Amino acid sequence: MKPLLIYCYDAYCGWCYGFSKVIVRIEEEYRDKFDFDVFSGGMILPEKPQHFASMAKYIQGAYKRVEELTGIKFGDDFLWHVFHPDETDWFPSSEMPAIALCIMKEYHPDKAVQMASDLQYALNYEGRDLTDGEAYRHLLPKYNIPEEAFYTKLKSEEYKEKAHYEFALVKQLQVTGFPTVLAQVSDSKFYLLAQGYTDYETLKERIEKVLSEPDV
Repeated sequence: MKPLLIYCYDAYCGWCYGFSKVIVRIEEEYRDKFDFDVFSGGMILPEKPQHFASMAKYIQGAYKRVEELTGIKFGDDFLWHVFHPDETDWFPSSEMPAIALCIMKEYHPDKAVQMASDLQYALNYEGRDLTDGEAYRHLLPKYNIPEEAFYTKLKSEEYKEKAHYEFALVKQLQVTGFPTVLAQVSDSKFYLLAQGYTDYETLKERIEKVLSEPDV
């Protein structure tokens, strides 16, 4: 059994978007040494839908810092919503992108990291509304996922429960912010590899340290 590298993220987390290039590169480099999985954290789960405006005002100041530190770029179509908080019709919720990822992982569990990255690109670069089922249609041919089955599952209680199970699991792992990366080497032994944005060299160094442990 290979150890498991767990990436805890949220589709709406800007720092996770910045981290996506790092984790995609790590997955490509270490897939022969680790199995990889992505758990959605449920960062935005309002009881009543909350308009994007308050979040947009925060992002207006924060997105440049993410760009400067990570080298990622936010797209004009996303930034339109950020800088037009009175005009946008977005009501963000982490639930639907988490359900979508659960469905996509079922078809291709080995591509979880890339799929999470694609969902973040869809939001943060292409400006797609992840609470609208149409936001996922363009990704289905890429992963050879049948449309009808995907949209049936997207509306089902079963996959909603799977998403909420992941939210609970992330809490159980005592993850308090995103992105977080953990290595699980046994049923009870975990290593914390990243908490918050972490650059490639630092993460690689920590992974190599774990791999050098006698119990791995």
